[in-house]
Amino acid sequence: MAIEANQIVSIEYEVKDGDTVVDSNVGGDALVFMFGKGQIIPGLENGIVNMGIGEKGDILVTPEDAYGEYNAEATQEVPADQFAGIDLAVGMTLYGQGEDGGTVQVTVKEMKGETVVIDFNHPLAGKELMFTVAINNVRDASAEEAMTGIPAENQPDEGESCGTGCGCH
Repeated sequence: MAIEANQIVSIEYEVKDGDTVVDSNVGGDALVFMFGKGQIIPGLENGIVNMGIGEKGDILVTPEDAYGEYNAEATQEVPADQFAGIDLAVGMTLYGQGEDGGTVQVTVKEMKGETVVIDFNHPLAGKELMFTVAINNVRDASAEEAMTGIPAENQPDEGESCGTGCGCH
């Protein structure tokens, strides 16, 4: 039976770029998300739609259905003094605030003395990714989950902040 939009799905996964494991939650907490809300990459969501609880499978996800093609123009050369106090190294991932107020992830691509070239591409952009996925659970969302889009498993415990600074408890 196909997984349907707004159902809560729990998966265990390992993702590889070639022979290199780039992410895994195997042996840890399951990834829990609301299906059909864009909370995981489209290629993975499309790949699991016809899987059921207890099923395991390999899903090859192309760049366009993962983190996009690599865009060589998505780099910027900025003055090195903007990174004062940070011991920069090529390949280092940095986080900042974008023009829209959201978090932006960049990678240090090159250091040129007085300037630093940063890359705005996702580190996995342009890569074909092989996911090995196991479906742990699929269930209907509660009324609150359907309203918020956030699975109960991802809600902070009573009295605990979600860590976003939004004031929720």
